[in-house]
Amino acid sequence: MGQKAIRENTLFYGDNLTVMQEYIADESVDLIYLDPPFNSNRNYNVLYKDESGLDSTAQIIAFEDTWHWSFETEDEFQAMVRYDDELGQQLQTFVNTMGRNQMTAYLVMMSNRLLELHRILKPTGSLYLHCDPTASHYLKIILDMIFGAKHFLNEIVWCYSHGGKGKTRYARKHDVILFFSKGKTWTFNGDSIGIPRDTGVKSRGGKLGIDEDGRPYQDKIVKKTGKVYRYYLDKGKIPEDWWVDINSLQASVAERLGYPTQKPLALLERIIKASSNEGDVVMDPFCGCGTAVHAAQSLGRTWIGIDITYLAIALIKNRLHGAFEIEAGKDYNLIGEPTTMQEAKYLAKQDRYQFQWWALGLLPARPYGAKCKSKHGKKGKDTGIDGIMTFSEGKGKDKQIIVQVKSGKVSSRDIRDLHGTVEREKHAVMGVFVTLHSATHDMNLESMAIGKYHWHAFDRYYPKIQILTIEDLLHGETVKKPGVLTTLKQAERELIPEAMQEELL
Repeated sequence: MGQKAIRENTLFYGDNLTVMQEYIADESVDLIYLDPPFNSNRNYNVLYKDESGLDSTAQIIAFEDTWHWSFETEDEFQAMVRYDDELGQQLQTFVNTMGRNQMTAYLVMMSNRLLELHRILKPTGSLYLHCDPTASHYLKIILDMIFGAKHFLNEIVWCYSHGGKGKTRYARKHDVILFFSKGKTWTFNGDSIGIPRDTGVKSRGGKLGIDEDGRPYQDKIVKKTGKVYRYYLDKGKIPEDWWVDINSLQASVAERLGYPTQKPLALLERIIKASSNEGDVVMDPFCGCGTAVHAAQSLGRTWIGIDITYLAIALIKNRLHGAFEIEAGKDYNLIGEPTTMQEAKYLAKQDRYQFQWWALGLLPARPYGAKCKSKHGKKGKDTGIDGIMTFSEGKGKDKQIIVQVKSGKVSSRDIRDLHGTVEREKHAVMGVFVTLHSATHDMNLESMAIGKYHWHAFDRYYPKIQILTIEDLLHGETVKKPGVLTTLKQAERELIPEAMQEELL
């Protein structure tokens, strides 16, 4: 298609099908991991309810775990049927037997995307598709047709203990990861993902530890002689196709960002270590909160991430800034975001929530309470908080900066309201008001009258309420804030030595 291979870390905002068609070259990616929404939180029977006549788009909106049959779906389906290959015939069979519903819409849309993913994958590359038992059997058939059944390598069963309990059935405690190669050879670094072998030594006085080089070991004591033999565990055995040693993320875990479908970093590190080498290109076309991007960055891979919501893009930008102190446009490419006031106004007109999430990413600030269930807006009470920035006052005390984003008309009342929100929140000490339009003279006077925050650690003062316009942010202005932001607690994980990370896996 004439595209050049991407050789720099790149984050795309947009529909992944369009992005792949316009930007990603043939046979240019070494490893693909995708975790597409797969109706995991839906009633299974709803997926087969006929939806004839619905005209909703088939694009995924933030956290919306549903694909509907739309006019767009019908056009794509008919195009594949007219092509009259095995895949088109199979999709026709699915529709004939199940009808036009959410499940078949999902399969049509996934088929188109999997065809593109096959195109951009190198002959020695591999693909991991993460799904749940609701759709895994259908997706396996589609992958067999696109990649070839002989290139199916594993059905990995990722088991976890968290989640609901079964009352009328067995509790559902696993996901499925389908592992395919594109060609006859593929990268697989088994030694890099070795897990400790069960040597039985621990119960007989064996000692577990880490040596001065950071390598985990286990000492075996021979009772007869008293001699100690050391066994290194950094390689261990290659995991089987059922993974029980990596748990899902509980809400209380520091790694958790509040994104419903977030996967553990350890899970993505295992996949990336096993199926790519340093410098290889790793791609996640449904990157969500960016776990695959984070893992690829930490492991020295070139990465490509794509998502269709600015909520996800804002989370990823914030995550990369917090974990690695890297910024979009400077340390990695960001394509698809507004770069001019005209584009910003267009986005605000199209979708004010997408505009809000994009604006938060400019600061960067962590989106707050962003549990949007549809493109029509947020559910739940408006708390007056759109985003949060956090800094440390020392001695383990974190303070918050409250962020509000407005795309419509603004007045001095908005500044008073933000001040009230800051005063109400227990850990908040400052506020930032981001506006698409210029601030009025009265707004500036109101913010100055509120006064300043005293940062006792270094005896410095900062405006308690700051006003930044979108134009200011596009020209590089930043929030005047104390110290170093610690918005993402997960950044601390990057301080753990790699050898110890391998032991934890």
